[in-house]
Amino acid sequence: MLVLEDVHTHYGKIEALHGVSVEVKKGEIVSLIGANGAGKTTLLMTVCGSPQASAGRVILEGRDITNDATSNIMRSGIAIVPEGRRVFPGLTVEENLHMGGFFNTKSEIRKSQDHVYELFPRLKEREHQRAGTMSGGEQQMLAIGRALMSKPRMIILDEPSLGLAPIIIQQIFEIIGQLREEGITVFLVEQNAHQALSLADRGYVLETG
Repeated sequence: MLVLEDVHTHYGKIEALHGVSVEVKKGEIVSLIGANGAGKTTLLMTVCGSPQASAGRVILEGRDITNDATSNIMRSGIAIVPEGRRVFPGLTVEENLHMGGFFNTKSEIRKSQDHVYELFPRLKEREHQRAGTMSGGEQQMLAIGRALMSKPRMIILDEPSLGLAPIIIQQIFEIIGQLREEGITVFLVEQNAHQALSLADRGYVLETG
């Protein structure tokens, strides 16, 4: 479904990725592990087109998206849950979810929202609560829920366990496994190697780009 072929990425004159090749097949959970500063987030953002690869190719479902705009890539069936969650703190849970379904019709938004509430009953309980007043675990649930609102065929998660209590991490990883059962392909970046690899079909290790 997603293939990176000998991808190089630069920030100015600094090369952050030095010829990375990765394949994520449809229906898989693939984990990418590595130390801080190894380039994991850069790789994910290169997939999303910001920054674009300076060499190599990024292919999604057989189509070369290397030079596509981020907005077009997001409309191609990919959704991302960024590191640090990045929910809109001043908006309610429901309003945050609606931001994730921005390109959908009202009926599609309602259907997707109901599905998110099935996955995360706590979000239904907090529906009218401002996201900034929620716990880190609840915000992570919301970030995943928001990504699912666009009905993606593939979801990219960047360090979903970061800063969370062990019991919440377990809940989050159970949901990630459930997404695979629903046919959603998952590309997971995670420092918690044991947790990530125990869930994944395959794993890659990235070391200094």
